[in-house]
Amino acid sequence: MTLPLLLALQDAQPSVVPADTAWMLVSTALVLLMTPALAFFYGGLVRSKNSLNTMMMSFAALGVVGVLWALLAYSLAFAEGNAWIGGTDNALLAGVGTEAKGTLPHVLFMAYQGTFAIITAALISGAIVERMRFGPYLAFIVLWTLFVYAPVAHWVWGGGWLMTRGVLDFAGGTVVHINAGVSALVAALVLGTRKDYSRQAILPHNVPFVLLGAGLLWFGWFGFNGGSALAANELAALAFTNTFLAPMATLVVWVLLDYFRTGRATAVGGATGIVVGLVAVTPAAGFIGPTSALLLGAIAAFPSYFTIVARSRTRLDDSLDVFAGHGIGGLTGALLTGVFASKVWNPAGNDGLLAGNPGQLATQALGVAAAIIYSALATFVILKLLGLVTALRAAPRAEGLGMDVTQHGEEAYSTGEGSILVMPDTSATAMPARALTPQAAS
Repeated sequence: MTLPLLLALQDAQPSVVPADTAWMLVSTALVLLMTPALAFFYGGLVRSKNSLNTMMMSFAALGVVGVLWALLAYSLAFAEGNAWIGGTDNALLAGVGTEAKGTLPHVLFMAYQGTFAIITAALISGAIVERMRFGPYLAFIVLWTLFVYAPVAHWVWGGGWLMTRGVLDFAGGTVVHINAGVSALVAALVLGTRKDYSRQAILPHNVPFVLLGAGLLWFGWFGFNGGSALAANELAALAFTNTFLAPMATLVVWVLLDYFRTGRATAVGGATGIVVGLVAVTPAAGFIGPTSALLLGAIAAFPSYFTIVARSRTRLDDSLDVFAGHGIGGLTGALLTGVFASKVWNPAGNDGLLAGNPGQLATQALGVAAAIIYSALATFVILKLLGLVTALRAAPRAEGLGMDVTQHGEEAYSTGEGSILVMPDTSATAMPARALTPQAAS
């Protein structure tokens, strides 16, 4: 079977096409914008004393993950290797120049894929905000990018074993969203709950930031999905249109669910619904038709919505519901790709259940299961090893003062004049990372 995502790179004669290059330059910029957009989305959902720290967790990924991608992670994901991991031929960007890779300059393909790695690592931060120390967080996303993101990207997109099995993931349902969502769940369990969790209401401090972030994410997502065609062609137009339609359906259903369950349609709920719709359509964007995109978006609202409702009744402190939004949303989209996919829309893909090929649903389930198991185990090991050498979370007093002041020496919203007295960093807890069980607030 001809496999889809890297089809242009595999089948095309190595010649740079200006139109494709222009579209991919725009798409790379759009996807890069998604990380600052995520910072606003996450930053608005936390308390004001933690908003800068939360936003910095996304912005810092632009630096540390981006540099790591150029130095080694790109090679591990996309250089020729074996079924499990790429080689080191492109380490330090060796052999990555302006020569054609498919119809694009190789450096542009590398940069575009780097934007995916950056935002995937940043997504995890939403589960551990308001309590994880900034230094250990940076160390975590470096190790996670090398040992979790790069291998899974190779499996699905770089010629690895899931790609050869025929798993369909157009723009990252498995590689990005299931990968990050499951890792976020594990991180939340390992770190335990915030000191004030379940003791007092923890409310978003700036809902307009949340709406702004959701709008910018949707804008950037056109490059995320449309750019994954790797060309300015009909497939890009299809993915673009599906990215236009699916979140609209999810938004409508989400607002209705909110209204019938609580009698109110919330702004945070609407923003969350948009993001869930974007997540769910990502693996399917280039394999299904527009009507199927509407159905997929509508269906995807239900599992994520009720996962959030159920989570809120437990001791699991996945602070910003990364698992419900990205893990469950990505899982739903990946499986529904196996239902709605049709070669009528993309001959390089495969037919799904509704087109008479139930085997594709089983193949999608294989990809989902592999990503869940590997992401969970690898993330747990990384966090536990880090916990042996440094404290992962701040002390209760530092949490009470706020992560902005204790981690960065800044405040998002100051009053009056003067400056912050920055004390020596004594905010770390002495204890190692906690066990993989929900913890009582300390």
